[in-house]
Amino acid sequence: MNYKGNEVFFDRDELIVSKTDLKGRITYANHTFLEIAGYTEDEVLGQPHNLIRHENMPRGVFELFWSTISEGDEIFAYVVNSTKNGDHYWVIAHVTPSYENGQIAGYHSTRRVPDPKIISTVIEPLYDELNSIEGRTSNRKEGIQNSVERLSAILAENGKSYDEFISSMMRGH
Repeated sequence: MNYKGNEVFFDRDELIVSKTDLKGRITYANHTFLEIAGYTEDEVLGQPHNLIRHENMPRGVFELFWSTISEGDEIFAYVVNSTKNGDHYWVIAHVTPSYENGQIAGYHSTRRVPDPKIISTVIEPLYDELNSIEGRTSNRKEGIQNSVERLSAILAENGKSYDEFISSMMRGH
């Protein structure tokens, strides 16, 4: 993967936390989020969470991500984000729906430091492939769908669901 800027790191003991409404607009960002991303609270509150989306993050992964959480399920995902000044940082994100009166009212995301070896040996090659697939067509929706289909095929080849795939990496295979 080609990155502009530098990679930013945060401490293993720190958690990046944010909350959004149903449309993905930020309603809460903790100090670590603001510090790592380089924004003030006023700059992020009410903004779409994709404010920090990195151009190297495959849209197909986000398609899977949003379809999972909007159905009321949690998801873990490796995500590369952008900072305000163009640097980037990797996280393992755990996103869960937040409920009010039995209905999904928003989403809660806790991110922690991922294993850099997994990023370089598994995630970056996978994301490079998915981004390449997404870039082969001028129709963005078609590219995303093709990316999701390829990810699904990879999972099927390995006999794992997405959750099993991510969990196996979090345990160190």
